[in-house]
This record gives sequence, C-alpha cells and structure tokens, in this order.
Amino acid sequence: MAVKLTRLAGACEDGDCATLYLTERGTVAVQGSHMFDHGLNVPAHEGVVEIPAELIRKVVYDNLI
Repeated sequence: MAVKLTRLAGACEDGDCATLYLTERGTVAVQGSHMFDHGLNVPAHEGVVEIPAELIRKVVYDNLI
C-alpha cells in the first residue's frame, strides 16, 4: 500500500520539481534532483537529493509543520 503524502511546499505547481511532503507516518519526504557527485558513502537503500534552501525556509516561515 502506498504511503499517503500531503504536499507542504514545492518549487513549482506542476509537480515536476523539488517538493516537500508530509507523510501519514509523521515523516517528511523530499522530491529533488539526484546527486551523484557528493562524495558520501550512502547505503544502497538511500539516496541524496538536492532541493532549493528556499523550500525549507517556506515550510518553517509558513509554519507548515
């Protein structure tokens, strides 16, 4: 069963850009561009994505969570 996501903030309105979601589990899901040149040792089941810092500011400033 898919996890229910509620959109908090996005860099655009069409869903084809960086977006932050609140999950039904009380966690935050992040949609962003995959980064491969980060130099980190990331486990195979995880990934690193990049989002504009402004998305974090918007969620905090607008008190969305």
